[in-house]
Amino acid sequence: MDLIDALRSIDKPHEDDVLNRLFTPWGENLDKDHVLQEYPRPQFVRDSYINLNGYWDYCIVPMPTDSENESQSSSQEVQIPSQIDGQILVPFSPESMLSGVERRLEPNQYLWYKRALPTITRKEENSRILLHFGAVDQFADIFVNDTFVVSHSGGYLPFTIDITDQLNLSADKRAFENNTLMVRVTDTSDSSYHSRGKQTLRRGGMYYTCQSGIWQTVWMEEVPATYIREVRIRPESDLKTLSIEVSTNLPGKVSVKFPGHEMIKSAESSGSFEPMIAEDLSFASDTCPYTQADSRTLAPSHYRFTFTIDDAHLWSPEDPFLYPLHISTGDDHVTSYFAMRSFTVEPDSEGTPRFCLNHKPYFLMGVLDQGYWPDGLYTAPADDALIFDIKEMKRLHFNMMRKHIKVESARWYYHCDRLGMIVWQDMVSGGSSYAKPVVSYLPTAFPKIFGRMSDGPSHYKTFSRGSAEGRSEWLQEMKGTISHLFNVPSIATWVLFNEGWGQFNAASATIMAKEIDDSRPIDQASGWFDEGSGNFRSVHNYFRPLDVEKEKQRAFVISEYGGLACHIDGHSSVDRIYGYKKYDSLDTLGVAYYNLINASMKPLIPKGLCGAVYTQVSDVEEEVNGLMTYDRRITKINPDLDPHMTTHIND
Repeated sequence: MDLIDALRSIDKPHEDDVLNRLFTPWGENLDKDHVLQEYPRPQFVRDSYINLNGYWDYCIVPMPTDSENESQSSSQEVQIPSQIDGQILVPFSPESMLSGVERRLEPNQYLWYKRALPTITRKEENSRILLHFGAVDQFADIFVNDTFVVSHSGGYLPFTIDITDQLNLSADKRAFENNTLMVRVTDTSDSSYHSRGKQTLRRGGMYYTCQSGIWQTVWMEEVPATYIREVRIRPESDLKTLSIEVSTNLPGKVSVKFPGHEMIKSAESSGSFEPMIAEDLSFASDTCPYTQADSRTLAPSHYRFTFTIDDAHLWSPEDPFLYPLHISTGDDHVTSYFAMRSFTVEPDSEGTPRFCLNHKPYFLMGVLDQGYWPDGLYTAPADDALIFDIKEMKRLHFNMMRKHIKVESARWYYHCDRLGMIVWQDMVSGGSSYAKPVVSYLPTAFPKIFGRMSDGPSHYKTFSRGSAEGRSEWLQEMKGTISHLFNVPSIATWVLFNEGWGQFNAASATIMAKEIDDSRPIDQASGWFDEGSGNFRSVHNYFRPLDVEKEKQRAFVISEYGGLACHIDGHSSVDRIYGYKKYDSLDTLGVAYYNLINASMKPLIPKGLCGAVYTQVSDVEEEVNGLMTYDRRITKINPDLDPHMTTHIND
């Protein structure tokens, strides 16, 4: 073990830092009148679409002293402030440069948003207006025309509200006009047990600037009285059967079509079916992924379809083929897509458990993706910025990105689907303040001791999970995350816990996740504190020679390694260097990188290594171990200089 490098990597908070003002090329050229205008939900597209991104009024006010007793979900009278502090560019958080605010929301403050809604001329007399939020961090109360409508908790999942009954109608009842939308936000960041990922009020090392408020696109849609509420798409492991489940808000007839692929055959007698009783069909979760409401209270109609695709065109990173999909009920039409593929762990010809794509061993050349931007924080400044990250990682010969303790905007997953990038999706970590010596330093120094360890009730406080309410909340968010992203073809694995951060009952959580989705492998504990469940033995190794720990049933992956750091003046947030091994020039970094890949990592593949996740896509603040600089202007590694990296590793 390189003890000196390990000691140097101990992260320290530097909350008083003033970060350098770095802009990405997309943030520098941002068209503030047309921010993130692309349809935000590519797997659930309707023709009606009103984008609400742009300038909103905002103010930040102190909480009342008795706010501790005020329920976030209460519809009681709320004092709506009359002041306006200025304008904020939605969907960028107030802490970000692109928002135009650059002000932190404190845990004892409210952030208020306000904007007028555009006039909507009704297409049908009984149509409904749905209001969509991609994500609001962390707690949101929604008001229409000064009337409380609903509350939402959790900063990473989308939610939808039917606001029709709260809107003002014109005198002739043909249009909705003169309406106002307000959002009240609170965010505890890491001062409580709620999920927050890498956000912290005390920035430094591997923890980054906290952000709050609306950070994904806000939009409205007009839908008919009967509309499609949810679609669940599942390609079966036989690679020829496709199962589709549809729910609507009211009973009706549902049709499913595949434009340009009429050879797809229904396994049923008809393409339209009468509604099924809700209790007879188990959906992914009791919580609807878009409404975040209890599905049992909504009494939707459910429909199930089964199709057979002979000689299916299979999806892979080398050939990311997507089938089009069109779903209708009455006058509501939704376009989507799917892919035929399977992700499994199976023994190879020698009996070694391997990650398999379409039932064939496939090595995962992975890279860790934090999803942070210097100008937008959690929010990419443009759709092209998301595309750039994925394409650049493919150019560097990666075929997998591990989305690290963050749920990304739906368009990022869409680009992974169409460009061919496998995704390992982390759950968002939470819990009270982490005991870093226990969850970070000691496991790094003594991996044999902490590599496998129970984290049952006796360890709740050790792993920052003393709150029963917090444990229950995380489980619901895990269910919601899997439900929300279930249809994404490129997602291959759910990663439940990372390095013991807020970990609890990992084996039980694995069972629960499998009940929601048994079509994907699960990495139950990435790093250490492994409980022996899930489909992977998953370790982090930054300071020791890379090695393989083979098991009979689970595949072995190095789910984090590398972290080679190189600071580049003018492209870093601070002058300090945080990383696991430090290099003074791109030349020395390149030599070390290629030696690590070719001499240390690749020789382990025949010995049982099934995947390896290099840290990381880009620098983030003082953590300068990225393959790219934080501003995405310099890629530190040139794959064309190394003849061993000119072909894909699975060729």
